[in-house]
Amino acid sequence: MTVNDILGQLEAYGDERTKNTLMKHGAKEPLFGVKVADLKKILKQTKKNHELSLELYNTGNSDAMYLAGLMADEKQISKEQLIDWVEKAYWSYLSEYAVPWVAAETTFGFELGLSWIDSEEEGIAAAGWSTLAYYSSVNQDEQLDIAMYEKLLDRVEKEIHTAKNRVKYTMNGFVISIGTYIKGLTKKATATAEKIGVVEVDMNGTACKVPFAKDYIQKVIDKQRLGKKRKTARC
Repeated sequence: MTVNDILGQLEAYGDERTKNTLMKHGAKEPLFGVKVADLKKILKQTKKNHELSLELYNTGNSDAMYLAGLMADEKQISKEQLIDWVEKAYWSYLSEYAVPWVAAETTFGFELGLSWIDSEEEGIAAAGWSTLAYYSSVNQDEQLDIAMYEKLLDRVEKEIHTAKNRVKYTMNGFVISIGTYIKGLTKKATATAEKIGVVEVDMNGTACKVPFAKDYIQKVIDKQRLGKKRKTARC
């Protein structure tokens, strides 16, 4: 399949209501408004495809860029290519999901995440926190730098309420992830969540809400899913 073939399919799957919803969340033209379920129909045809994913991302079409994140081959994509991607990820579905998903599955995802969280660019910093969170979800605890994750929880506690809008959102998600996926840090993450309390994030007039981290971690504990790793960051 070529990029033009896929763009044709994306256009056919385009849904005006979905498009309007995505634009309320920050997406911009060009896009068709394709539901994730329909993106996955295309993904079944292509599977992971490194070169095609790069071409799709470079179209600038939001649907194609998100699909590229699902299609990317984490074993072939380079640091430089992911840095290019994060710089072009202009709204949250790309900067907090599509790009971090891929980055977290690479061998250098932790390194990228640490570098991105120091960025002055809101989207890149948010991508960094998301990458670090997803990285903890797909790697066993013995493969993780637990001491650094502990320091990052301290950093969140100090900085979250003065951070930029989407950075606050992803920092809160980071606390949830660490409390959920790293058993040795569940107690500290829960304490951090209690200290930071409710996190105020401007959700751009949408119905989306910021989860209260402490309650979310407790729900995972109650379901006896604490420390259960994911096979893939992507969903």
